[in-house]
Amino acid sequence: MIASFGDTKGFLIDGYPREIKQGKAFENKIGEPSLVLCLDCSTEIMSSRLLKRSQNSQRIDDNADTIVKRIENYYQALEPVIAYYEQKTQLCKINAEGTPEEVFLQVCTSINSFLKKEEAASCLSTEIQ
Repeated sequence: MIASFGDTKGFLIDGYPREIKQGKAFENKIGEPSLVLCLDCSTEIMSSRLLKRSQNSQRIDDNADTIVKRIENYYQALEPVIAYYEQKTQLCKINAEGTPEEVFLQVCTSINSFLKKEEAASCLSTEIQ
């Protein structure tokens, strides 16, 4: 990532960090993220989607009881990470209860908005110098 950083506007990292310790390690090696997206939906929606996925997957652990436990663990681990990034950087929560297309549009809109703000700030700092 460090070697390619100059050639891109940034990187999208999915599902990371899962705990604050991972986030801090990333910041020490790569740098602090400028934007963190959090796709948020209710436990019921998440459970329903995972149960649907289980119909097509061959994962033995994709059953209602295991899914409920995994969701509980996910939220327990995620709460401190969200709080950490709310204080440190721009955290953008996306309502992920809609269709995949609606959620994707919200993600694209959030990223585009962020990039426009970054570009405007960069232009402003160049003008001041």
